[in-house]
Amino acid sequence: MIGRLSGTLLEKHPPQICLDVQGVGYDIDVPMSTFYQLPEVGQACTLHTHLVVRDDAHALFGFATQAERATFRQLIRISGVGAKLALAVLSGLTVAELAEVIAQQDSSRLVRVPGIGKKTAERLLLELKGKLDNNMAPVSAAPEGGRGDILHALAALGYSDKEATAALQKLPADLSVSEGIKQALKVLAR
Repeated sequence: MIGRLSGTLLEKHPPQICLDVQGVGYDIDVPMSTFYQLPEVGQACTLHTHLVVRDDAHALFGFATQAERATFRQLIRISGVGAKLALAVLSGLTVAELAEVIAQQDSSRLVRVPGIGKKTAERLLLELKGKLDNNMAPVSAAPEGGRGDILHALAALGYSDKEATAALQKLPADLSVSEGIKQALKVLAR
């Protein structure tokens, strides 16, 4: 998976940009919150990315912060919410605003986002409740480095964030990623 790209910004056409990384141009869809933070064309740029592989396409999505990317990942896990709708949510609300909306269970702010109706807003409020913490960052975004890689591997294997985080807390801090995954799977098998 492509987790981060650094290169030269070649083109900006909302919501898509083109980033040159050592001679390879990557077309990346970004939310407007990230788009407004981008440097001028020709300048260096680094984005946290998420790759979506489908039968008919590979789509790359970029984010200015890890919190945005983690929130995007939380959104696309919800039934009926695809990558384009998740981008629309992050274009209409910052991560902090979304956390506030979820905490207050305020569906009226969500329905203002293009593409979100009343039923989708209610589903988002229900599904995201408890998944964004008080620091306005996604709960799953907390671990960094190797521990974050272990958490993402467990999520890719189908474990919930709660299960993966609980297993991760039972592991020693100095494990390699591969050893951490093995031991976390043993913990989860109990």
